[in-house]
Parts: sequence; C-alpha cells; structure tokens
Amino acid sequence: MSLRLGDFAPNFKAKTSIGEIDFYEFLGDGWGVLFSHPADYTPVCTTELGKTALLKSEFEKRNVKVLALSVDSVESHKSWINDINETQHTNVQFPIIADEDRTVANLYDMIHPNASETFTVRSLFIIGPDKKIKLIITYPASTGRNFNEVLRVIDSLQLSSSYSVATPADWNPGEDVIVGLNVKTEDAAEKFPKGVKVVKPYLRYTPQPNK
Repeated sequence: MSLRLGDFAPNFKAKTSIGEIDFYEFLGDGWGVLFSHPADYTPVCTTELGKTALLKSEFEKRNVKVLALSVDSVESHKSWINDINETQHTNVQFPIIADEDRTVANLYDMIHPNASETFTVRSLFIIGPDKKIKLIITYPASTGRNFNEVLRVIDSLQLSSSYSVATPADWNPGEDVIVGLNVKTEDAAEKFPKGVKVVKPYLRYTPQPNK
C-alpha cells in the first residue's frame, strides 16, 4: 500500500555510508528529508548529492537532517562520494543508505515497475518532528530535483505548523501569506497584528508572522 500525506513514516534500520542507523533515532526531534537515487555512479544523481551537500548549512538552520538512498553497497557509496566531492566541489557528510535488498525502497514504494523493476525512481519525502510524512515528490530518473524548491517547501511547512497560515503560489520567505480558513475574519486582526488584507472572505493576506 502506498504511503500518503499524514501517514507515519516507516521506521527502519539500515547500513549507510556513515555506519548503521535507526531512522527515527537519526532524525531525533527534528525534520527529515529522505530521497532516493536510481544507482551510484550516475550523472544526475552525482549532481543532486553534490547540490544537497552544498546546501548543508541551509538544512541545518532549519533543523533538517538529510538522508539519501540507493540500492548499491556501502563500499560503492563511499567510493562514489569521492567522485561527488571532486566533481561537485563539495564534501558529502550526510549518510547514503545501502539498500541492496530494497527493504527501505519497498517500505517507501520507491520502485515503480513500469519505470524500472530494479532501480528506485527519484522519490523524496519530507518528514516532520512527529514522524509523519508532510510531502511526497516523485521525479523520473532522467530529471534532477530542485533542492532550492525543497528548502522553500520546508519553510512553508514549518511556518504553517507554527501559525494558522498557508502560502500562496510562488511564495518565498518574507512575502505575505494567506490567513488559514480556520480563522474567522473577525478574529484575524487580533491573531495577526501586522494587519490583514481581505480580498475575498476566503482569501485574506497577512505579512509573514515570524519575520
């Protein structure tokens, strides 16, 4: 059965490039990003892992831990990391799961038989501190992910988890947000002292509360 938003992210133990981990223990009380790759030594994956490593400080300041996955071995991962560091001018420090028996891939439905019966597609899961799945994105193997977009989504998710707001199309941090539908208009001014702009009874904007 496929995972859906709001489901608990399945826990697992796995061998990784930094040693054996328990997924829940690795995440602790923070947020997590789990993303899969079709295979080691593939060009798109090399750029993706490199970009993620370059964004290390951005994930850290959001209290997000990153964990990658491929169906290759720990030895293969460690050797590949050297190539990633060399070609992408970075230093990969986050773990890469060695999912040779596809246990984690099957738990998270990362193998799509009509795309490939053996390799994982580019699945990405954002997991909250409550260990529930907040976002699922699936890309084909040929298309690299936009990790700045992943950070933007994390910003939106963390904001909406703390305030009764949603973020509009193309929103970026610092821009106005939408007052949640669970807040009555007559209560909005008190809840959002920076001001509320009512466009329609259901469409109300307010400056980002935590900026």
